[in-house]
Amino acid sequence: MAEIKADTTTHHQHLNVSEPDISDHKPSKPKRVASLDIFRGLTVSLMILVDDAGGEWPVIGHAPWNGCNLADFVMPFFLFIVGMAIALSLKRIPDQLLAVKRVILRTLKLLFWGLLLQGGFSHDPDKLTYGVDMKEIRWCGILQRIALAYLVVALIEIFSRGAQTKNMAPSRFSIFKLYYWHWLVAACVLTIYFAVIYGTYVPDWQFTVLDRERFDYGKSFTVACGLRGKLDPPCNAVGYIDREVLGINHMYPRPAWKRSKACTENSPYAGPFRHDAPSWCHAPFEPEGIVSSISAILSTIIGVHFGHVLIQMKGHPARLKHWIPAGCALLVLGIILHFTHAIPSNKQLYTFSYVCITSGAAALVFSAFYILVDIWGIKYLFLPLEWIGMNAMLVYVMAAEGIFAGFINGWYYEDPHNTLIYWIQKHIFVGVWHSRRVGILLYVLFAEILFWGIVAGILHRLGIYWKL
Repeated sequence: MAEIKADTTTHHQHLNVSEPDISDHKPSKPKRVASLDIFRGLTVSLMILVDDAGGEWPVIGHAPWNGCNLADFVMPFFLFIVGMAIALSLKRIPDQLLAVKRVILRTLKLLFWGLLLQGGFSHDPDKLTYGVDMKEIRWCGILQRIALAYLVVALIEIFSRGAQTKNMAPSRFSIFKLYYWHWLVAACVLTIYFAVIYGTYVPDWQFTVLDRERFDYGKSFTVACGLRGKLDPPCNAVGYIDREVLGINHMYPRPAWKRSKACTENSPYAGPFRHDAPSWCHAPFEPEGIVSSISAILSTIIGVHFGHVLIQMKGHPARLKHWIPAGCALLVLGIILHFTHAIPSNKQLYTFSYVCITSGAAALVFSAFYILVDIWGIKYLFLPLEWIGMNAMLVYVMAAEGIFAGFINGWYYEDPHNTLIYWIQKHIFVGVWHSRRVGILLYVLFAEILFWGIVAGILHRLGIYWKL
């Protein structure tokens, strides 16, 4: 189980992440990298925003298939941050066996919470029910993907220590040589991913709709494929392997592709299927599946590299001269691959161009926060984000996963839809602005993100953090 602990010290590390000195002169005690906390808080806030306002504003929701909307940056940002945290935290644990035990324990905690929150046991906040049929439990999810990437990259970090030289030569590229095992694993991951998505034969497949709330419940469909190397929704190898290994009943029943133009005339909004919608529109798809999660390890390896730069390179200019060009190079490479149609950017397949675009964006966003906060000292403007970042697990569970909203909705008057949350949305936000779209957006920004920023700030003052 995760622990909620109080800490009376001023240098509490909420996720067991020890931050190195970020100044040019070494102080007597290590300082936190405030920009990393703020970046983590921004990512959690973005998740709340796109989950709760994305239905009204599809431009910020997940792209139906190819492309990269705001929501598509959230998962890679998390993985990038996890990578940086690995580099910063494991350097403080010289005992290899102890480090492995902590990594495995944290991985198991992430898997537990992932299954509990996204396996189907916890329902939507406005549905006062819980429980899941084990024949339909969803095995994969956000925290499960993070657990896999964390486990793999953390073990590489631990077991490659002996291969690292003690003193780094004063060269811009020497840090790549210092941590060459990470890049060898990255090359292996990329090779395996390409071999699978372009080399796996995808046969025709059938499925039956098992969602009882769907109009097509109980209907059976056949999808014609019989080819290899395709990256379209029905016949890609990522979905095929998930169907074969996980079972189609254990996959996400509401994939973003249901909002595509091929499926609904309301695209990019969700809506009724077209009368001529292809059969695959009715099928489930796992956006955090097996093959795509293997590719997602690359995002964490890039993040751990940025953590290594923070540790090994002394002085702000040296770090930024490495971070900013690397971020720009990744971003440009990903854009070129996408717009030349060599490798389309696709979050659900976690393609290489998607890795490059989102990791490059993560690098540049973090560098911007590093300049603003850790160099220029403009910190108070971002305090709510910093507080959220210091209690990220709490805010993720309570707000992004809707646990707190579900609890509040459980207390209603006469009608289950007559709740405090519904009243606030209708009378304070939607009613005042006479627009559901604007009202819901403002509700998410102020009644959710800002609210949880204040709550996290109070908990920070009390020294209370949710630790994994």
